[in-house]
Amino acid sequence: MTYALRLDRGTLVMREVPPAAAPLFTWDARSQSWRAPGRAYRDVMEALRTAGTPVRDEAADFQKLDLGYAREVQPYSHQQEALRAWKEAGRRGVVILPTGAGKTLVAQLALRDTPRSALICVPTLDLMHQWYSGLLAAFPDAGIGLLGGGSRDETSILISTYDSAAIHAELLAGRYALHVYDEAHHLPSDFHRAVAELGLAPYRLGLTATPKRSDGRELHLEDLIGPVVYHRTPEELAGETLADYREVIIRVRLSPAEQRHYDDLIRGRNDFLRRNNIRLGTLDGWKQFVMQSGTPQGRAAMLAHQEARGLAYGTEGKLRVLEELLANHPHDRTLIFTDDNATVYRISRDFLIPAITHQTPVRERHALLEKFRDGRYRVIVTSRVLNEGVDVPEASVAVVLSGTATEREHIQRLGRILRRAEGKQAVLYEVITEGTSEERVSQQRRGRWQPGAVAVTPVWEDLNASD
Repeated sequence: MTYALRLDRGTLVMREVPPAAAPLFTWDARSQSWRAPGRAYRDVMEALRTAGTPVRDEAADFQKLDLGYAREVQPYSHQQEALRAWKEAGRRGVVILPTGAGKTLVAQLALRDTPRSALICVPTLDLMHQWYSGLLAAFPDAGIGLLGGGSRDETSILISTYDSAAIHAELLAGRYALHVYDEAHHLPSDFHRAVAELGLAPYRLGLTATPKRSDGRELHLEDLIGPVVYHRTPEELAGETLADYREVIIRVRLSPAEQRHYDDLIRGRNDFLRRNNIRLGTLDGWKQFVMQSGTPQGRAAMLAHQEARGLAYGTEGKLRVLEELLANHPHDRTLIFTDDNATVYRISRDFLIPAITHQTPVRERHALLEKFRDGRYRVIVTSRVLNEGVDVPEASVAVVLSGTATEREHIQRLGRILRRAEGKQAVLYEVITEGTSEERVSQQRRGRWQPGAVAVTPVWEDLNASD
């Protein structure tokens, strides 16, 4: 008997299930059929193949490609190691490399060695166009398309924003054998995860410099993509692949009057939190605090929290330090990061420095970055929009005036200055206000997320037998 496997809007469907695959399916009384999520496709096919069960695959519509790799570039040893580890793990898994270490080249090599229809997901339109340019250069005859930003191509290699891929997840589910998730920490969100859960892709590559999420969902990456197969830190690659760099922590103090006011604000906030049994160190605790801010007492506590945070982040002492740092680096291309737009605009006004925020129009933002790259602008101040997916290899100095809470944010900002150049010595200054929560969270952040053990799975389908 030959069994039939169908795809219905991201769900695998069988009228009858052979014993080998039965544990992977659930009976659906409404449709009188057995169903499994699309991402179970590889496990289903492996189980049937192992049992020698004949199956008619009507679910997958993958294409074999003749790519012809056009780039003549010698990968660094860590890129070759990452590719090898991914392939040995059955072409499934997450590669963690710092910004500037060439994650995109790892993906291109994975595409070259896995010549099947591929979907590449990225978080922003800027990154989508960067990937498009890179893949056109690497695979000029491959037929590369875009999904998002007004484009809706149907091609064998498709680059999409996470948002667009999630919107069209049911339509894309059976078309692509390889999924590449750039900045893979975006994938486990409630909306974006549909791409991985509905998609059949037996091969999956996640790329990120900063896997950790505030909600702890980085642990879901193993189910959605595969285990961590390779991990290198900036410290391990500094001086070889990345620029030599150092990190300098500069502590400033509130004035006596500012410190007294800060302490009063925190005391009032904490009294409210204790009375309502709210712990701010957790995501649920913050949600409770926001919900309680609808009451008069809660609103007063939230305003106290925000004012105290503003004192810590925007003390005059930090601006004096910034003035000194800019004077000490008169010729270095410098990025200044703050936590909020108000501080960005204040620095821009007081120091006559171009500013980029989420409010900056796309064309103006591109023009500012081009002038920064070619040296017409030496310094740019920004909030968070340059944390991720922007290539500014000319930058060698970063000054973080606020926003030091998360490891991801720190690594992303450090990555902006780590592109290697002849004689480049990068430096990141972190300016922290003593005696405030900013100092505590900076210390907490200095722990590193340790990935679990690498699980090696067999290759589902023979590819490049010489590998």
